[in-house]
Amino acid sequence: MTSTSPAIGWRARLGWNRSSSFLLGMFFTTIVVIGIVWWPLLADYVGSYDPRFPWWAQTDWLLLGVFAFMTLAIVSRADLRRDLRTVGVGLAGGLVIESWGTQTGLWTYYTFERPPLWILPAWPVASLAIDRLTSRLQPLFDRLPRGAMLAVYAVVFAGFLALMLAFVWPTIDRSLTMSALALCAFLIAVPRQPATALATFAAGSGLGYFLELWGTTRACWTYYTLETPPMFSVLAHGMAAVAFWRSAEAISSVARRIARSAGRIRRRSSEARQGPALTAPDEANL
Repeated sequence: MTSTSPAIGWRARLGWNRSSSFLLGMFFTTIVVIGIVWWPLLADYVGSYDPRFPWWAQTDWLLLGVFAFMTLAIVSRADLRRDLRTVGVGLAGGLVIESWGTQTGLWTYYTFERPPLWILPAWPVASLAIDRLTSRLQPLFDRLPRGAMLAVYAVVFAGFLALMLAFVWPTIDRSLTMSALALCAFLIAVPRQPATALATFAAGSGLGYFLELWGTTRACWTYYTLETPPMFSVLAHGMAAVAFWRSAEAISSVARRIARSAGRIRRRSSEARQGPALTAPDEANL
């Protein structure tokens, strides 16, 4: 009878692998870089500590909880090739979303930057955590009959689009808002894998609630409605996750087509260099 060491046991349950170590290292490196580059912001936060009050009463337990959850999530069953794609899409998508929201005044940061660069790394980290959550939720939606799943899809995403239209209406004359509405409408009207879309939306909205709760109640960012948080902002994380997933799938599809085309070109080039194969009469003449 063999016994499993505690270290191997928790690693197996967590799904730890070499990619997990790399992602964890990059995660903490990013945090250190942000702390160094934006030290004045960090110093202001640390300076808010008052020794006259208990430390536990001044600890931001919500922030620590979200941080701990996302840390464990991103190292679980990591796949470096897939995760690097997710990170790239999340970073680019986060920049687009933050630019849209801050430029149109839908939300503002306490630093009044439009957008602040220090918030951008949060998007790829959240994208990785949502990816892990989606894989857990996927089986629940896969069990739904197709008719019921399509009905749920229609209700959920049509409801989100209506909520989005109402929320962004004050900026409807802005090109960025019109582009955001058009993109969401397209993604909803042209569904791919509805079960995965629903699982991704649920995962993004679930994590988004805690992120938005922390950010709005700590006045890190403020929406024009002054809600803490508005329902739209919570569900928007789900829609953003769907958009990121669809974008990553599109990038992978294009990459596969390019790879196949490159393979065919290499084969043709190799055949051209070798010349035509000898036929039977040619061999006889030789």
